[in-house]
Amino acid sequence: MKFLIQVDFRLQIPMYFLLSQLSIMNTLFICTTVPKLLVDMVSTEKTICFVACGIQIFLYLTMIGSEFFLLGLMAYDRYVAVCNPLRCPVLMNRKMCLLLAAGAWFGGSLDGFLLTPITMNVPYCGSHQINHFFCEIPAVLKRACADTSLYETLMYICCVLMLLIPESIISTSYALILFTIHCTHSAEGCKKAFAMCSSHLTVVRIFYGAAFYTYVLPLSFHTPEQDKVLSTFYTIVIPMLNPLIYSLRNKDVMGAFEEGISTLHTCLESRNK
Repeated sequence: MKFLIQVDFRLQIPMYFLLSQLSIMNTLFICTTVPKLLVDMVSTEKTICFVACGIQIFLYLTMIGSEFFLLGLMAYDRYVAVCNPLRCPVLMNRKMCLLLAAGAWFGGSLDGFLLTPITMNVPYCGSHQINHFFCEIPAVLKRACADTSLYETLMYICCVLMLLIPESIISTSYALILFTIHCTHSAEGCKKAFAMCSSHLTVVRIFYGAAFYTYVLPLSFHTPEQDKVLSTFYTIVIPMLNPLIYSLRNKDVMGAFEEGISTLHTCLESRNK
């Protein structure tokens, strides 16, 4: 996705710039958990050192937080594109896109810098075995030998804010989009707007739903089996599905992909001759 956006001029618009940031986040998200998981699958000693566990927590908190904010900003971009198409080049110029992307990354890293040190400074005793495939906070906290209720409250507040702020932007943006479409009475405009927004809404509902269960519901509602399934879903499955969801439903992306394949095929044929 990132490569297609860089090489095809038709994709060098704000929507695809934000999509390129999403693809980077998804790639880093997978790299945070999958390599260690693959090593553990073929290794007899499934261990991770304390420092590596802290790094893993920080990275996945940063990625998930950044994606929260980026999905909200993508909804704002769609609002501008549908409701203010003539002002879109001004409202969503390159500088603004870079600021929005930087804001998403900063918000995610702030979550990582806040929660990681607290998690790693909680006293742990007894068995250090984590019933999970990576160092996720709910699974790690179950090994704590101190009262973690205050920390759980802090984590709850942080996660609610990180869900509430983007969700407010998304809800407001799409409410205004629906109102604009209703006022235009254009079937073609309605169809185009739906095609533009449906992929984003699909990703938002899946990703936010999994994150809500993991970080907002109290730990007493969690079971190890459910945590593993949900974590696999939002750390591996969703990042792999995102490019498909956005690409298969987008004519510009599919057109750029087909042209890229055709150009590569032509180059290979000319080289063989």
